[in-house]
Amino acid sequence: MIQPNQFTQEQLLGQYLTKFQRQLLEKHLKSEVVPEYRQRIEIMILADEGKTQTQICRELSCSPLTARHWIFMAKSGQAHNWQSQPIGRPKVVTADYLDRLKQLMSASPRDLGYPFSRWTGQWLSKHLSQEFKIEVTARHINRLIGEIEIEVKSVGDGSQQQANRSQLIIADLYENRRSTDSP
Repeated sequence: MIQPNQFTQEQLLGQYLTKFQRQLLEKHLKSEVVPEYRQRIEIMILADEGKTQTQICRELSCSPLTARHWIFMAKSGQAHNWQSQPIGRPKVVTADYLDRLKQLMSASPRDLGYPFSRWTGQWLSKHLSQEFKIEVTARHINRLIGEIEIEVKSVGDGSQQQANRSQLIIADLYENRRSTDSP
């Protein structure tokens, strides 16, 4: 009995990939693909050709961890998932993103065609992910809003804080304690 991820030698072109998987990967390799995705495809194809992890790392200048992962994906019949996992660290929020968030906070969602009158972190996240192709959780959006509000308050209250600082009095606590302790 053939296991779900095991193929007969006739079905396989190389060691791990089926004919269909190999053709699909080669097709994507010919198209313009992000370099990191290209590397994933090349790792799986080279593994299918019988190259070792060390040989693949030397040839593609990739880390052993990356090679091991994508070799495993090819072995387990998951070669079609080369695009499903995000590349590297999550996207960082840019200055343009923050500026747009500030604009949206001061605008009504109805002006943009939404049926509600107040923004939520979740809706801001959805709207900004459509505009910038950067997905940020609603929780992180709320955190950013909090930082923006603190920034606005500290800029707006700068003169007030300066005035309050000048009124601080530093006294010698030891002397004050002695004067209260004496009869």
